[in-house]
Amino acid sequence: MSDTRATPIPVIEEEVAGIAFNAEGLVPAVVQEAGTGRVLMMAWVNAESLRRTLETGRTWFWSRSRQEYWCKGETSGDRQWLREAYYDCDGDTLLFVVEQDGAGACHTGNYSCFYRSFGGSAEAR
Repeated sequence: MSDTRATPIPVIEEEVAGIAFNAEGLVPAVVQEAGTGRVLMMAWVNAESLRRTLETGRTWFWSRSRQEYWCKGETSGDRQWLREAYYDCDGDTLLFVVEQDGAGACHTGNYSCFYRSFGGSAEAR
């Protein structure tokens, strides 16, 4: 289903083929909020979920525990709308820049999955 908030990005198979997926066929994808630059979450992506993300303008991931694809927000309503997608110099990490919809990215109810800090400093918000 298409949504006017989605920003599909053309899939170039040569770029997908250049990604250095690990032995399980996965690569980490960092999700960053457009506008603020805040890191919201990290999840695993395989070639198919990368294609789905680019084609639909929504973030798709591979669940290692459930062994299935999941589109962020389909259960919670906290959807992510892709704005930009990058891969790093080694091709072994992805970066999705998104507009976060709803209460946030973390399944705990926090806006970002990175709400805890080391060293006893106050928790991030």
